[in-house]
Amino acid sequence: MILTKILDGIMDKQGDFEILEFIVGKRKDDQSHARLQVIGESLEHLNTILRELFRLGATVPETPEVSYTPAPRDMVLPDDFYSTTHHSTSVYMGGEWVEVKGLMMDKQIVVDPEEGRAHCKPIRLVKAGDLVVTGEKGIRIRLPERPREGVGTFEFMTSDVSPEKPAALIIKKIAEDLHRTAEEGGKIVVVAGPAVVHTGGSPSLARLIELGYVDAVLSGNALAVHDVEYALFGTSLGVELGEGATTNGYRNHISAINEVNKAGSLRALIEGGRLKEGIFYQLIKRDVPFALASSIRDDGPITEVIQSSVEAQTRYMELVEGADFVIMLASTLHSIAVGNMLTSQVKIVCVDINPAVVTKLIDRGTSQAVGIVTDVGTFLPLLVSELEKNP
Repeated sequence: MILTKILDGIMDKQGDFEILEFIVGKRKDDQSHARLQVIGESLEHLNTILRELFRLGATVPETPEVSYTPAPRDMVLPDDFYSTTHHSTSVYMGGEWVEVKGLMMDKQIVVDPEEGRAHCKPIRLVKAGDLVVTGEKGIRIRLPERPREGVGTFEFMTSDVSPEKPAALIIKKIAEDLHRTAEEGGKIVVVAGPAVVHTGGSPSLARLIELGYVDAVLSGNALAVHDVEYALFGTSLGVELGEGATTNGYRNHISAINEVNKAGSLRALIEGGRLKEGIFYQLIKRDVPFALASSIRDDGPITEVIQSSVEAQTRYMELVEGADFVIMLASTLHSIAVGNMLTSQVKIVCVDINPAVVTKLIDRGTSQAVGIVTDVGTFLPLLVSELEKNP
């Protein structure tokens, strides 16, 4: 649908166009090609249109060298800086296309012409003298290709959000994609909110980790605290998950934090024989890395929580690097934050009972996400059941 988006983009900007050449592939593995003349009311109007089209994957016939300007100071960009998309991006430098490494959404491209390298940097890491890409020329964006006949979830689905989609079939296909990713040595990352515990899904997520389908977990203080509370006391925020009865209210929640603090860490709580099950028991036993980002509303927080948001963001970036498949479970804040760190090549499944969460994730640019509107406590056991069928 790239051509359709480009024509819409021209018309939305009140431009005009003429299709000079349109070659349609005759077989399913053939590429199609179109050459357009784009017309604006003025040079400024034309450039406004072209900026939009370049970000949709269009290129100009000639290949100008990318332009760049030194950053005037630390954390200060040249006025005409280029802001990245999450699609695969290259810059034309030294007579060849150079792939931008570490690509993320809404970041800047810093180049090293002598070494022939280009990489993404957030504004907070830009140093005085860094050569920051400016303007739009010499930049090529490649959107992910979509096969005409699907083989998995991400070709079977569209990004439309609806609770009426066939959840059982979707979960089966997600399990197949997860199993395929793991078999091929791909990296699977889970982003999770405390509702995983509240809805009774923590044993299933722990089992998912035990089965080897999780290579990193990103979350906050609450997931760990409620996971420990459930493992030690059988409650989540004082509610017995099996019966729904309130027991000791918020005291169990604080008691869980206190137990971790007494031991010194989650790992020490396990080594001391106090914590014997749960999500973080499996993570630590299997040496699966995790990052817990602090929030202003945290109780505690426990020892492992990263209390600097900048440090937490950096750790998140480290853990999602090279990810092939990301599962987002009942977390608005963490899901959208991680979505902005991923390229459009990464497969993403977002599960939430609130359709607004999935819609917001997609509207913020993570358009490749498969959205499933359901209770995460229902989704996880079904997913694990499908995965356990695999040898």
